[in-house]
Amino acid sequence: MNLAIRDVRHNAGRFLLTAVGLGLLLMIVMGMGGIYNGIESDAVLLVEEMDADLWIVQRDTRGPFAELSRLPANVEDRALVVPGVLEARRFVTHTIQRERHGRPLRISIVGLAWPTDRGAWLPLISGRPLGQGHYEMVADRTLGLAVGEAIRLGKDVYTVVGVTRDMIGSGGDGLAFLTVADALAVQFDSVGEATRLERAARRGRAEGMDIGLTQPGLLERAELPASALPAIGSPMVSAVMVRLKPGADIETVRGNMAGWADVTVYTGEEERQLLLQGPVDRARRQIGLFRVLLVAISAIIMSLILYTMTLDKIHDIALLKLMGAKGGMIFGLVLQEAFLLGGVAYVLAYFIGLQLFPFFPRRVIITDGMLVWLAFAVFAICVVGSSLGIWKAMRVEPNEVLS
Repeated sequence: MNLAIRDVRHNAGRFLLTAVGLGLLLMIVMGMGGIYNGIESDAVLLVEEMDADLWIVQRDTRGPFAELSRLPANVEDRALVVPGVLEARRFVTHTIQRERHGRPLRISIVGLAWPTDRGAWLPLISGRPLGQGHYEMVADRTLGLAVGEAIRLGKDVYTVVGVTRDMIGSGGDGLAFLTVADALAVQFDSVGEATRLERAARRGRAEGMDIGLTQPGLLERAELPASALPAIGSPMVSAVMVRLKPGADIETVRGNMAGWADVTVYTGEEERQLLLQGPVDRARRQIGLFRVLLVAISAIIMSLILYTMTLDKIHDIALLKLMGAKGGMIFGLVLQEAFLLGGVAYVLAYFIGLQLFPFFPRRVIITDGMLVWLAFAVFAICVVGSSLGIWKAMRVEPNEVLS
């Protein structure tokens, strides 16, 4: 019988307890990598799903996902007349927080360019896409909203007509999809008293100007809704997405738009990289540092465990040497125990993680590449961790059996 397996059977309880502890540590290493994958996937989700060739954003900004971007809605019309453009759609995104059933509910709202975009591309698990231009919503399941449920946002009530899966914003909040008009209504909603005060302030400013004194009719117009005043523009959108005709040269189209003084134009891949190098980069570096520290801690813990297990077998190792056992057998005994411990811990980490990761507040995405990386890390930990025990075992003298 293999000496390592026999020794493990002799100390099965301590071995399993040690494997569980190390497995939990490896599960945390695995989970931190999965959290980073989830953060990256959530950050670039909309950029990839929207599948736009070009993103038109506010001049000298990095786009609606990295920072605040404001564009006049008529940029959509300007983009449509550029040669090579097949489709241009307005895009609105912002985050709100409301209270539901006594608990805070954070929603990342995305405005779809109705009727061009009804949300048919969304991964629905129940319900349907948007069917009308107002008062309908498609929500991610993480928001806890069911099909047919009504929720008040601003002054209007919106009905959930569809539920999606895995549609999460870069901040970890579930996405809700409305038409652009409804998304803007929610974003710029204000209470009635604030509206009344703003209209009174407009009238006061007009009364203090010569034109208000010479044309009294303007004073009445100052109290009209903002949308009825030509001097006040319509609400701005976050960006305009552009899709090109087949065969159109993206750099030519981009060059034509780049001449506009009020916008900056990015390709879809550039917008994706801006997200990864901006909001996600710091999280990537921090999680990477923690993973390195945890791997180092795992190696130290395994070294101490194997060294302690070797100390417990000093008498047995001395007896084996006295009976003529070669150094390779002693070397294999410690190294094989290390691999058994690492293998059991790796398996436990995987299966415990499968049960626990779905309950994490952020998505945890475990990929095959990560599992392979962790397997190599465990192999390295076993080799490094067993070195101290091997060093001690090889220094044992046969005559120590008499002590």
